[in-house]
Amino acid sequence: MNLLRQRIEQEIRQHGPIPFSRYMELCLYEPELGYYSRSAKQFGRAGDFYTSSDIHAVFGRLLARQFNEMWQALDSPDRIEVVELGSGRGLFAQDALGWAENKFPDFFRALRYILVETSQGLRTRISQTLKCHIASGKAELASCFPREGSARETSTIVFANEFFDALPVEILSAKGSVRIDTCAGRFIETWVPSSLEELEFLDRYSIHPDPDERVEAPVAAQHFMDRIAASLQSGFLIAIDYGYAREEQLAGRHRGTLKALRQHSISTNPYEAPGEQDITADVNFTALAAAAEKHGMRTHKLVTQSQFLMGIGEANQFADAFEECRLPQERAKVALQLKHLVTPAGMGESFHVLIASKGIAEEAVSALSGLNFGSDSGPHGETAASVGPERRLGSDTQSLE
Repeated sequence: MNLLRQRIEQEIRQHGPIPFSRYMELCLYEPELGYYSRSAKQFGRAGDFYTSSDIHAVFGRLLARQFNEMWQALDSPDRIEVVELGSGRGLFAQDALGWAENKFPDFFRALRYILVETSQGLRTRISQTLKCHIASGKAELASCFPREGSARETSTIVFANEFFDALPVEILSAKGSVRIDTCAGRFIETWVPSSLEELEFLDRYSIHPDPDERVEAPVAAQHFMDRIAASLQSGFLIAIDYGYAREEQLAGRHRGTLKALRQHSISTNPYEAPGEQDITADVNFTALAAAAEKHGMRTHKLVTQSQFLMGIGEANQFADAFEECRLPQERAKVALQLKHLVTPAGMGESFHVLIASKGIAEEAVSALSGLNFGSDSGPHGETAASVGPERRLGSDTQSLE
């Protein structure tokens, strides 16, 4: 018997039908039973899914270069914190810290790297991966991001790669908001009237579903962004994820994006194997940008992962990727890995990058290399709240051979 299923059924018996967001929270984060709490076996090419850091270390190296630019845009303070949300196995941090130490020693001296990871099993894995950096005090582990009202006095870069897509969402339809109940040993869906908060979310950032249609209301992501933006006095947010702007929903796309992932296969049934499959929903970048701006952050043009990484890497022709290659076949292999990160056939167009800043001059932010590849409108392009699908990278992807 699935122990997590028993745990969910017990909660339903005690408290009645639960919101979908609560069901998703239990499936993903319940201690020892949830998908992200069990082990690290589900990560990587041999598991259920992989992230950019599983492709090649160049992802972390390019971000280290961008972090260094951001530190300089903050006038190179004596101390800066990089806070990584949902750190997984610590692979990204390992790559970024190693490259910063080798290539950007002044930035590295000022840096303190904080890995926020809720899973005890993954924190144990990170402790081994980053043993030297943790022992030296350069890196530290945290189980949660500071609660609302906790201000960060140190300049901070918050980095969230495939983080917001895994936060619990509400499921709404013309019938209202989903509640999960049980019947004859199965999970079933019932409906209650949508809350005022859910309806306001649809009015401002999404669309009201047509009959027989479902949309997600990522209210938890909004609250988390509230906490991030309110906590920063000066610094940046970098959020990388698959998602959309509201204009795309209005055009009929990105409606009903909830999916379950298992062994690199996608299912639309989140009830099939609680705790044994990932559950995600596309990120509403319009809503995230609005939450950041509400707390004094400035959001900048939404770019694809292609544009972002190409912008960082084009100045030195991606030397960060090829530096260790000695033979032509090694270079060819790395070129293929890099292409997977940046080209439309790989992850380049499906992932977007939202950058927000606070307490930094606009001209310093707009000069960041990650914001300046293939832009027709110069450094002051659209914000994430206004960007449409026309910003997607097309034929301007240059050769990486």
